[in-house]
Amino acid sequence: MKFSKFQHIVSEDRLQRYVVACNGNHAKAIILYRRNVAVSLEMFAVVGAFEVALRNSIDRVMKSHFGNDWLRDAILPGGIFDNQSCRDHARIIRSAYEKLDRQGHYTHTHLLSKMEFGIWKYMFSSPQFRAANRVLLQAFPNKPTSTREIQYNNTFIFNELDHVNSLRNRIAHHEPICFPTGHATITTSYIQFIYNKIMVLFDWLGIDAKNYLRGIDHVKCICNRINL
Repeated sequence: MKFSKFQHIVSEDRLQRYVVACNGNHAKAIILYRRNVAVSLEMFAVVGAFEVALRNSIDRVMKSHFGNDWLRDAILPGGIFDNQSCRDHARIIRSAYEKLDRQGHYTHTHLLSKMEFGIWKYMFSSPQFRAANRVLLQAFPNKPTSTREIQYNNTFIFNELDHVNSLRNRIAHHEPICFPTGHATITTSYIQFIYNKIMVLFDWLGIDAKNYLRGIDHVKCICNRINL
């Protein structure tokens, strides 16, 4: 495809950073754009696989402490999230629950599937963590023991999940991930930084990521192509 047509589809503003990064070479800019799309798709698949694993690990812990319908029960009157500190969290869950209930489609599994990544991240924020009786770290059975230097507590987990969520949002909004924020320098360091965090979190969840992601994880391969 000619650059002019490609630019018309993608938009001049969106493509300009690729052109600058490739020193004005239009052909290379198109290749870089396509490789950024490819690595974004790969990372989104890895993040999605991680989200499923995280959600299910949290679900197992919460079921064991609060019952099989814990997510719905948490936002009912007297539920663990029925308080001012957890109001925003409860509002999102309640909206999804009420819609399913009106349609006659409520099941715990359906409600779980309606939750976005941010819900699971905020389970480790202080209000929700305290509301759940501080049991949620059990979702990471292989998490290191805290030391004087590093506290592997709920705040640590929240911050790690926030990094993953930020990348997920950048991809979802079609932002380039092959550049540092606000720059036009080609690098996959940010991608690999988040990827490595996800691999560590998989390990803490007690999951063999290499086997779990077999056939769907080609992130490093495409990063190598971007770095050429």
